[in-house]
Amino acid sequence: MLNAMLLTIGTLDTGSTAFMLLATSLVMLMTPGLAFFYGGLATKRNILAIMIQSFVSLGWTTVLWVFFGYSLCFSGGAGGIIGNFDKAFLAGIATDTLWAGNGKIPEMVFIAYQMMFAIITPALITGAFVNRVTFKSYFLFLTVWQILVYYPFVHMIWGGGLLAQWGVIDFAGGIVVHATAGFAALASVLYVGARVDKNSTPNSIPLVAIGSGLLWFGWYGFNAGSECQVDNVTSLAFLNTDIAASFATMSWLLIEYTRERKPKFIGLLTGSIAGLATITPCAGFVPLWASPIIGTAAGIMCYLAVQFKNKMKWDDALDVWGVHGIGGVFGTILLGVFASKMVNASGADGLIYGGGMFFFKQLVAVVAASAYAFIFTYLMLIIINKITPVKVSEEEEKLGLDQSLHGEKAYDDGVI
Repeated sequence: MLNAMLLTIGTLDTGSTAFMLLATSLVMLMTPGLAFFYGGLATKRNILAIMIQSFVSLGWTTVLWVFFGYSLCFSGGAGGIIGNFDKAFLAGIATDTLWAGNGKIPEMVFIAYQMMFAIITPALITGAFVNRVTFKSYFLFLTVWQILVYYPFVHMIWGGGLLAQWGVIDFAGGIVVHATAGFAALASVLYVGARVDKNSTPNSIPLVAIGSGLLWFGWYGFNAGSECQVDNVTSLAFLNTDIAASFATMSWLLIEYTRERKPKFIGLLTGSIAGLATITPCAGFVPLWASPIIGTAAGIMCYLAVQFKNKMKWDDALDVWGVHGIGGVFGTILLGVFASKMVNASGADGLIYGGGMFFFKQLVAVVAASAYAFIFTYLMLIIINKITPVKVSEEEEKLGLDQSLHGEKAYDDGVI
């Protein structure tokens, strides 16, 4: 991700602008894709309850982003933890204002692109506590978590803040998106506790497949779009994304087949998401030959993380911690190993190129971000619970949240 605080004077690049509008649309599509992915994995009585948590972020996060979110992320002095309100309500941004990061695309396009990241990041967390939380508490969670977890890390890394000044890089969200969301998900699971019905099975694997396909498709905009212009790094990020996802898909499938003697479709789909999450921080900073290694390692590491979660009896219903949390952390660490200025001069040299200090900085940053997201989320849920109950009652959970919280059903009785 280019540093948004660099001041440049440029000329509108229509090709890059068109590409970024397309990338923005692709990232927007990921949130409905996530809703389908989670909705298919949920039980029949909880499909709408989990899907609405993704879709409400499309609306409410946009409101927050326009009011002050963009400003807190991408305004303010360099080296800080969070920005200021100079661009609240998008003040001072005209149709001909170019984004200062490269002087090639309208700032309005950059605002929209980054807004899509803000929308999907808290929505990722929801898969961990499916079937168990009230809508009121989730709405408070969605609001506060963005302001006090997501916005600071965006500013610190992508907005020219503290971590960027220290030398930490994150191409498309290994720290900012996946590590913070994944460890917030783990904190949520430990606070909320296990489901009453621990043997809940997916209601629609085809729906999971549709959702994962949309996520994979949208991830090209997520990663390649993070270059914020069309150049050789854009194409590198695009291909790295697909290769890593594919290798992770096959490594997960192979492990599961070896252990259970059956190729599992959900495992294959989960492996693809693990590869996508892991390559995210690396996509535009590592050479092409590294992506198969990163993807294969992602499938293995995330699979082992899910098995560890099962052994610990953490009821992370949809494996958010094992896939996104561990994928984001592992990808950030691997970025510290494989990054090369030969492929991206704005990046860094990783461990194998003599960048031992850079590796150390990436490791410290991702551990600190994960720890902060975990601790803050747990404390935040305690406070929210004093305002409104976080966990639904046992009766509501048994009835299903679609009916008990929303008064709706995903399907007519007897259809599925």
